[in-house]
Amino acid sequence: MAMDDMTFKLGDKVWIEPEGNFMNPENKTSVVTGGASGIGAALCKALANKGANVVVSDINEAAAAALAKEIGGTSFKCNVRNETEICDLVSFAEQQYGQIDLFCSNAGLAFGEPSHAASATNEQWQTCWDVHVMAHVYASRAVLPSMIARKEGYLVNIASAAGLLCQVGDAAYSATKHAAVSLAESLAITHKSDGITVSVVCPQYVATPLTGYDEVGASNEEIGVLSAENVADTIVQGIEADRFMIHTHPDVKGYFQARAGDHDSWIAGMQRMREKIIEKVGSTRLEDMHKMFSGK
Repeated sequence: MAMDDMTFKLGDKVWIEPEGNFMNPENKTSVVTGGASGIGAALCKALANKGANVVVSDINEAAAAALAKEIGGTSFKCNVRNETEICDLVSFAEQQYGQIDLFCSNAGLAFGEPSHAASATNEQWQTCWDVHVMAHVYASRAVLPSMIARKEGYLVNIASAAGLLCQVGDAAYSATKHAAVSLAESLAITHKSDGITVSVVCPQYVATPLTGYDEVGASNEEIGVLSAENVADTIVQGIEADRFMIHTHPDVKGYFQARAGDHDSWIAGMQRMREKIIEKVGSTRLEDMHKMFSGK
């Protein structure tokens, strides 16, 4: 098989080096959902610092407006579970700035499990599906036609390390984050020839309200908890470098490779880890599990 400069061979497989559509956020219009807190807020600030026109979108209208004022952007209230509201968000951004260059689908949530792995309610499972998967679908439906028409555009879908591995104590979160990664792969494979770039972000523990951290800028890197600001900077670097998979926590890639290499051993290790968490802190609640590693 003939090889060119864009390919390399590993064993009997041929891998293709990606051709980068490197993006400079300066003067580009960026929309961020779930943008009023956590990773979303930090990402809005990081993009604004790069000179982007930022639309802060969140279900919390007051918080979105306050952040938009702080960074010189605009805000729009949006419940990402509602496709009509996402379409309205897209229309608003286009009216404000002419076109959307970068859409960051970031909103997320977690409920945990009352008892066994299927014990979350139907409503909680559906909410996870709507926010972690369908919101990305709705956003893609809304922005892809114009992006395809002009042969350029960038989609960033925030998933989770749980979408590559598993979140102990939250099957609904893990299952829907896996689906989010798969959707991003389909978008990237299908629309590269249309000039569309896609990234998926798979952070592990981040110091946000979702993981029980209230302090802005908090982190505990000794136990793998990064600040939202650190994570946002890594995301922007990934966007600028046109990386599909953006690992904000370096260890996750190694865990994922180990999982792929021997799935049975990985499952056994996760089973033992869960037993140790229960033994030490008595719960698989996200806030409690941090005690396992912090020694608190």
